[in-house]
Amino acid sequence: MEQSFNIILITAIVFFMFILASAIRILREYERGVVFRLGRLIGVKGPGLILLIPVIDKMVKVSLRTVVMDVAEQDVITKDNVSIKVNAVVYFRVMQPDKAIIEVENFLFATSQLSQTTLRSILGQSELDELLSQRDKINIELAKIIDNQTEPWGIKVSNVEVKHIDLPQEMQRAMAKQAEAERERRAKVIHAEGEFQASQRLSDAAHVISTNPAAIQLRFLQTLTEIATEQSSTIIFPVPLDIISAFLSKEKKTS
Repeated sequence: MEQSFNIILITAIVFFMFILASAIRILREYERGVVFRLGRLIGVKGPGLILLIPVIDKMVKVSLRTVVMDVAEQDVITKDNVSIKVNAVVYFRVMQPDKAIIEVENFLFATSQLSQTTLRSILGQSELDELLSQRDKINIELAKIIDNQTEPWGIKVSNVEVKHIDLPQEMQRAMAKQAEAERERRAKVIHAEGEFQASQRLSDAAHVISTNPAAIQLRFLQTLTEIATEQSSTIIFPVPLDIISAFLSKEKKTS
C-alpha cells in the first residue's frame, strides 16, 4: 500500500513539474512571444517571465533583431539585353511580431522570395552602365519597393545592397577594350594640347625676336654656353655678321 502511494506521489510530482515547465516561459530582451489561446490571438508578451495556461495557450517566439539575408544569385537580362548574374543582401527586422506570424506563413521565406523577384524586376529595367555606375541609387530603390511590400507583414526593410555583378567574359573583354581606347583618347588629347601650347610659346618667341633683333644674339650666346659644357674636342659654329660688324667698322675707322 505504501509503495503504491509512493508511485502515485512521484507520478503527481512529475506531472506537476511538466505542467509548471509548460506554463513558464522566459524571453530574452530581443524576443517577443505571440500568444494564442484556443487558437485566438490574445497579444504579444515579453521580454522576461511569461506565464501560460498549459494545453490552452500556445506561444510563438519571434526575434526582433536585424536579420541579414543573402539573396541567391539571380540571372538578369538588362534593358540593353546583357545577360548578367547578380546577388544581393537584405537587412530587415520584425517591428510587429503579431503581424509577422498572422499575415504570412513564413516571413523569412516570404521576404527572401520577394527580394529575389524584386531584384530581377528592377535590374531588368536598368542598363548595364547604370547598374555599374549608379549602384547606390538602385539599392535605395530596391529597399523602398521591398519595404512597401513587407509593411503589411510588420517587417521593416532598412537596407538592400547589390553585392556582386557577374559579367560574361565577352562583355568583360569589350569593356576592357573600351577602357583602353578611352585611355588612348585621353593621352592623344593631352599630347595635342601640349603641342598646341608649345606652338603658342614658339609663336610668342618668334614675335619677340622679330621686334627685337638683339634677342636672337642673346639666344645664340646662350647656345654657345650650353655647347661649351659638353665634352667635345672641336666645335664649329657660324658667327652672325651682326656680332662682328661693330668690330669691323671700328677697325676701318682706325685704319
